[in-house]
Amino acid sequence: MAVIDGKKMAEEIKAELKAEVLRLNKKLRLAVIKVGEDKVTEKFLEQKKKFGDAVGIDVRIYDLPADITTNKLREKLAEVVHIKENAGVIVQLPLPTHINTQYILDGIIPEKDPDMLSSKSIGLFSSGRGKILPPVVAAIKYIFDKNKVDVKGKKVVVIGAGRLAGKPVATWLMNQGAALTVIDENTEDPTLHTINADIIVSGVGEPGLIKSDIVKDGVIVIDVGTSESNGKLSGDVDQAVAEKASLFTPVPGGVGPLTVAMLFKNLKVLSMRGRVFGGDYGG
Repeated sequence: MAVIDGKKMAEEIKAELKAEVLRLNKKLRLAVIKVGEDKVTEKFLEQKKKFGDAVGIDVRIYDLPADITTNKLREKLAEVVHIKENAGVIVQLPLPTHINTQYILDGIIPEKDPDMLSSKSIGLFSSGRGKILPPVVAAIKYIFDKNKVDVKGKKVVVIGAGRLAGKPVATWLMNQGAALTVIDENTEDPTLHTINADIIVSGVGEPGLIKSDIVKDGVIVIDVGTSESNGKLSGDVDQAVAEKASLFTPVPGGVGPLTVAMLFKNLKVLSMRGRVFGGDYGG
């Protein structure tokens, strides 16, 4: 059983990225649209600010009230996107339930969309024409590449079909030739799929959702589900699963730190404006 140390991997990327940003000879800035208050969101923002400081990228947070309307938020986003100094713009999710989330995300142009969440960016990614990958996909690809995991022909189960993890991960896996099954709330008996899976990726946000009795020995388990319980971050996968897995990513400390690293790597790629350079991990 190999437990992935996402923090260590992220540190490797951090060192490379810091040197690359220095060579750019210009200041990069990531703009973050934050609406309302959320404890988990605050923790993610802390990670992003800390990583940005470490590599020399400014993180500017635009803090907006929770009761802002969809139209007012879209107007504010347009202002932020058009500020030249903002090399990339992200919207911290989730947004309040009264907001039309996709309409807001579609206000970010692909050239400034390191999260790859606008409809145009999703289209580029899905068709293999994007020059960057959604951060969580890039993080998982990095883990697989480092551990020589080839998904082609493998039985892969993705649990959850959310905007940030499930959907982009499923799209990428399908494009890589995996024998893919996506499990959502409409799946009658998920265990029929998980027990035979070679690889499981879970992004539901429900602590202890995946128990050791529903996976086989030697399974690869990628946990991208995050929820808060008693002030602590928890993943979807019960710790007992790690004993059966050949490869396992814990929460916290697994995919999360790498995803943050890939967000900033994406920002740097976008800032190059199409120039050819080393390290592009492509679409």
